[in-house]
Amino acid sequence: MNNLQQRILIIEDELSILNGISDKFTHEGFLVTKAINGQDGLDKALKEHPDFIIVDNLMPNTDGFYFLENLREDKWGKGALVIMWSNSHDSNTVSRAKKIGILDFMIKSEWEYRDLVKKVKEYLDAK
Repeated sequence: MNNLQQRILIIEDELSILNGISDKFTHEGFLVTKAINGQDGLDKALKEHPDFIIVDNLMPNTDGFYFLENLREDKWGKGALVIMWSNSHDSNTVSRAKKIGILDFMIKSEWEYRDLVKKVKEYLDAK
């Protein structure tokens, strides 16, 4: 699939990280939508049906789990491709996210933005 048609939603409350990831995906030819919390992300996901979603776990007000649990209740959202991107190393957090149906759980401090783009491309190519 050609990246020019692929849309990605990035849900992240830290603007420097949100803009950094967004810039990297835009540079790679993706159409990027940004959201700053789980509710904002949920609204955009259900309206725009992106090809892929990256969601931070720890955000104020509505976190990544709020987003995931509500996304999975939607007919389209049940099958949406999602990676959770977090600073949490807690095994309970990882297992909870995997039970909700994420493709991968990535620790922010262990990955460069380019690695995140590569991982997303691999999942989209396998789709």
